[in-house]
Amino acid sequence: MAAPAHPLLQQLLLRACRSAAGRMKMADSLGTRLTGRQLLTRILAARTVLERTLAPDEKNIGILLPQTTGAAIANAALALAGRVAVNLNYTTSQSILDVCIERAGLRHVISTPAFLERVKLTLGDRLLDAGGIRARLTLADKARAWWDATVTPLPALERRLGLHRIKPDDVLTIIFTSGSTGDPKGVVLSQENVGSNVRAINELVHLSSADMEVGVLPFFHSYGYMATMWLPLTLEPGVVYHPNPLDAQVVGKMARQYHATVLMATPTFLRNYIRRTPAEDFSTLEVVFGSAEKLTRDVCDAFEKKFGIRPMEAYGATELSPLVAANVPPSRHVPGRPVDSREGTVGQPIEHCRGKITDRDGHAELPLGEEGLLWITGPNVMQGYLDRPDLTAKVIKDGWYCTGDIARLDAEGFITITGRQSRFSKIAGEMVPHLSIEAAVNAEMGAADGEMLAVVTAVPDVAKGERLIVLHLPGSRDPQEVCRALQARGLPNLWIPSADSFAEIDAIPVLGSGKLDLKRLAAMAAERFPGKRSS
Repeated sequence: MAAPAHPLLQQLLLRACRSAAGRMKMADSLGTRLTGRQLLTRILAARTVLERTLAPDEKNIGILLPQTTGAAIANAALALAGRVAVNLNYTTSQSILDVCIERAGLRHVISTPAFLERVKLTLGDRLLDAGGIRARLTLADKARAWWDATVTPLPALERRLGLHRIKPDDVLTIIFTSGSTGDPKGVVLSQENVGSNVRAINELVHLSSADMEVGVLPFFHSYGYMATMWLPLTLEPGVVYHPNPLDAQVVGKMARQYHATVLMATPTFLRNYIRRTPAEDFSTLEVVFGSAEKLTRDVCDAFEKKFGIRPMEAYGATELSPLVAANVPPSRHVPGRPVDSREGTVGQPIEHCRGKITDRDGHAELPLGEEGLLWITGPNVMQGYLDRPDLTAKVIKDGWYCTGDIARLDAEGFITITGRQSRFSKIAGEMVPHLSIEAAVNAEMGAADGEMLAVVTAVPDVAKGERLIVLHLPGSRDPQEVCRALQARGLPNLWIPSADSFAEIDAIPVLGSGKLDLKRLAAMAAERFPGKRSS
């Protein structure tokens, strides 16, 4: 077989660590701080122990750890061994965790007893104690790992590690979807899927050894797996991790201590930093992305007002490795290049990636500027859903992936997301967008600095098909006043929920990835409005 057109992630990892031999490459808030040489030594040592521990035919290995240097080392060690890392969601229930373990055929899951106790999950005899991996290292193992990390020529090291046997289409990871809209599905991503994303981000923001990333996104989420783990592992920037993205003061402290320049987060996390992180902590940031959910103008305004830098919106999906499109931050725009950022859009498709818009049935392609279903093709399209060719066939047609998002494309290629199929209701035969109503309701309830006081969902309705439901936090404005204000705004009558369709909840349901938990939201609405009909 011909050599791959691009180096493997594993090859890039070896080169990046060698390049950063004496420079800080990876750290975390637990106190670990590693140069490139120290990081590569630990990765190679962990690979040695794992190869002794795991059966030769054991392809898929689970990892249940927060975003730390230890979790990154475990992922990298498995990749260098040609095995498949399956990062599991530690914010989920035991029953869903068990389903994911079963579907991925995991015999071992790397974790620690202390972490399992903290997240109230169990692994039984599948547990492979991360702390015990280091204890199994012999003096000879450590010496060999240091020698290989420091002295062995890279071509010889690559051959000894067997990297020549790894192909671009080989599976790198299986990531289970968040389950925000249903049962988690295993998304199978190849070496080239994730590698193409890493190359595309580097092309967009031109990362260098002067960059330091704050890693707050979990590795069980494709955004965190690619952007805050493989990006610093294979390119020049360093990274500092903190396990809890909502711990705004510690995140700020780490950003200040390590002079962070790059922050990739979700709008939910950005809102939290606006409220709780001291302004000086983010003073060195040059690149901030808010993705995985809609980045609203009020969040951008509030973040920029406090920290002096405006977050950029990007767009992706787990099935797309995950990045599809992004706006380029002004600090990384190359003079002389065409416009590469437009607020209100999610940016232009990344390198070698294309989008098209079809009608909502997915059949007829629509002209530029018209709103419809967004499809994506490129090297980032997943191999498929784990052991579910039926589900794969529903979303991938002739190499094009159906995102399920409603969008439009302009002549310069910018994508504007206007909604999600699952966030529309069909009422009296018309498609009603939850996001637009949600924004108006939050504005009328006095939401400030991008905070979310209310969310919109729907329940079945005999008369009109569906009924809009607003779930809101305590202390919000009277529903009748809100409804009158929505009318005054000029919203169509079908878009205005009835005053008796509002219900108070203690907290907005959010997944561990920072995204709105749509599945839980629908369940809460169904629980509060069983069998109700529109008036």
